[in-house]
Amino acid sequence: MEQNRTLRTEILIRLITPVLLFVVFEAVSSYYVTRHYVDEAYDRWLLDSAGSLVQEIKVSDNLIVAELPPAALTIFKWDELDKTYFKIIAENQGMIAGDSFVPEPFDESTDWSAPVFFNDTVRGESVRGVSILVARKDLPEIVFVHVAETLNKRRNMMMDILLADLIPPIFLAIFIGFYMRKAVYRGLNPLRELADEIAMRSPKDLSPIPEAHVFAEVRILTDTINGLLKRLDGAIASQQRFIANAAHQLRTPLAGLKLQSERALREDDMAAMKPALLQIQSSADRVSHIISQLLALAKSGAIESGLLLAKFDLLTLVREVSSEWVPKALQNHIELSFEGPKQPVYINGNEILIRELLVNLLDNAVCYGRENGNIIVRLKPGPSPTLTIEDDGPGIPSSEMDKIFERFYRIPGSPGDGCGLGLPIVKEIADLHQAELLLGTSPGKGGTKADVVFKQTSTDK
Repeated sequence: MEQNRTLRTEILIRLITPVLLFVVFEAVSSYYVTRHYVDEAYDRWLLDSAGSLVQEIKVSDNLIVAELPPAALTIFKWDELDKTYFKIIAENQGMIAGDSFVPEPFDESTDWSAPVFFNDTVRGESVRGVSILVARKDLPEIVFVHVAETLNKRRNMMMDILLADLIPPIFLAIFIGFYMRKAVYRGLNPLRELADEIAMRSPKDLSPIPEAHVFAEVRILTDTINGLLKRLDGAIASQQRFIANAAHQLRTPLAGLKLQSERALREDDMAAMKPALLQIQSSADRVSHIISQLLALAKSGAIESGLLLAKFDLLTLVREVSSEWVPKALQNHIELSFEGPKQPVYINGNEILIRELLVNLLDNAVCYGRENGNIIVRLKPGPSPTLTIEDDGPGIPSSEMDKIFERFYRIPGSPGDGCGLGLPIVKEIADLHQAELLLGTSPGKGGTKADVVFKQTSTDK
């Protein structure tokens, strides 16, 4: 598995790369500039040597001769590092003096109006040469002077100049590299201290990370972490309250189950057992109801981070659930009716959770509605379809409106054996679907009216 690069390595690479590119550019540019000026200097010297030979060309007995005393020739050719070759040749007379093997890499198109410089090899060594055309009035014909020299001095001078030019930038790049490495290490030290501090924390310590010695750029990260810690602290506190309340709510019916089962075991007569068995049934129903609502809460919380929405017909779902609740409503002597459009109403949502929302609203309406009363379920189509459940029961006091969505909270004096989870489940499911939940008083009836306005609709059919 490939190991991720560290932030320090990434910063160093990004900082040192321009320095290295500068050194490479400096080396390349210095090489060509140095080569140009070295060639220019030694070409001038080479041209001077050829000029000194031109001055020695004379005419004697109608023949062209080169007066080159041995001492002068020795001085001309003497060099500690390089070898110098020359050749003086006439157009018709031929070889006059010098070394016959000196190259003449020219053709008829060569422009002789100026000295001609060339590169070639002599006896396996690279040479730099210059050729001059001599056409004086005192000479019976054209004479060519060729001078060639090996390249040792040029190379040595180029190396000396390049070293003098490149050593300072190279040492500077090395110094900058070490300095950057040290500076980046020290600059990232607060991050390591921050990581060590977080690593040493207890899992229960969700206090904010101190920002006194944190860089402004890192504060964005610490602010994000502190925000997460704050949310985690709230979520954990809420979860602990939820668990405590759930344990409290389950403890009572379970204790009743145990008590009534012990009572039933003490009886020998089935008729005497019947009251205890009825109490056991009631307690079991209550435990089942609480567990169902707890599972609904757990299900909505588990998919909160990635709620999967799909298009479905809300009208069909509402009509189906309303039909399922008609028998229970009649059992409580309540008439349940439904009003809706004829055409389908499509929304984007989670059908299972929307069913749970409607079930809890109907359960509240049936449990807390007035005997011989009415419950009306309405579905209005539109850009934002609205689901309404309205009853004519005692309603919710205005002083309790800000508390009814708290988990396990029940209005004092409420009838029935609910556990205070119905409306919190409805609110959580509505929030997951970005729907608006409105609770109020039914106009003219005094009961409770719940409106769920869906804003994520689907117009496709």
